[in-house]
Amino acid sequence: MLVHVTVNGEKHEANVEPRLLLVHLIRDVLRLTGTHIGCDTTHCGACTILLDGRPVKSCTIFAVQAHGREIMTVEGLEQDGKLHPVQEGFSQEHGLQCGYCTPGMLMTSSAFLRKNPDPTEEEIRWAISGNLCRCTGYVNIVKAVQFAAAKLRQGGA
Repeated sequence: MLVHVTVNGEKHEANVEPRLLLVHLIRDVLRLTGTHIGCDTTHCGACTILLDGRPVKSCTIFAVQAHGREIMTVEGLEQDGKLHPVQEGFSQEHGLQCGYCTPGMLMTSSAFLRKNPDPTEEEIRWAISGNLCRCTGYVNIVKAVQFAAAKLRQGGA
């Protein structure tokens, strides 16, 4: 089946098997390997992308379901050579260790902050609860999201 998608602002078309998962279109066909595959069961969130602005786990969506839609991957967060405030926050507040969960955390957090620019710690923890991190204990991830929220409120992106 022929699929047309816009990924990070760039139009793409691909001929795919109807059973191809969106994560495999992104990684294997489009070669955007920032989106990670962690579990194939929606438990870990490493494959989280934005589909029409909403965070979704791309391991459970068929590529054909994304036909005609807008996708943003972690590669699309950086704009004009400038890191997104969430990316800055993860760097400044040491919000990552092994980095495997980071793309999903970044995508979930960026979408969350668009809806809630001044979240409490509890709201941040709830927002990222669908993304598993086996390394950090989440403390610095929460600090990274708080950093990004403050920067965004000051007009940082």
